[in-house]
Amino acid sequence: MIAEKTLVKSHFMTYNLNMDQVLLYVSIILASVSFFLCLYALARVGKLLNSVKGLDWDTIATLTGDIGTIKKSIQTLNNRINGLNSPKLNDELLQYAIKQQNNVTDIRKNNIGG
Repeated sequence: MIAEKTLVKSHFMTYNLNMDQVLLYVSIILASVSFFLCLYALARVGKLLNSVKGLDWDTIATLTGDIGTIKKSIQTLNNRINGLNSPKLNDELLQYAIKQQNNVTDIRKNNIGG
C-alpha cells in the first residue's frame, strides 16, 4: 500500500514537472511571437509616418476633392457602360414624363359649386 502511494506520488510529481515545462516553453514562445509582432507593427507605423511626413492639411483636402471627382467620373462611366445613361433611355423617360403630365387634369380648372 505504501509502495502504491509512493508510485502515485512519483507519477504525479513527474506529470507536474512535465506540465510545468510545457507551460514554461509555451509561454516563452508566445511572448517571443508577440514581441516580434510588436516590432513588425512598429516598423509599419514608422514607415507610414515617414511616407506622410510632407503632407499638410491643404494637400489632404485637395486629394480628398480629387478622389471625389474621380469616383464621380468612374460612376458616370460605369452607368454609360451599363446603359443606364444612354440617350435612348433618357428620351423614353422624357416622353413618359410628358405623357403622365398631359394625363393629369388641374383641379382648380374644374371649380364647380360654391
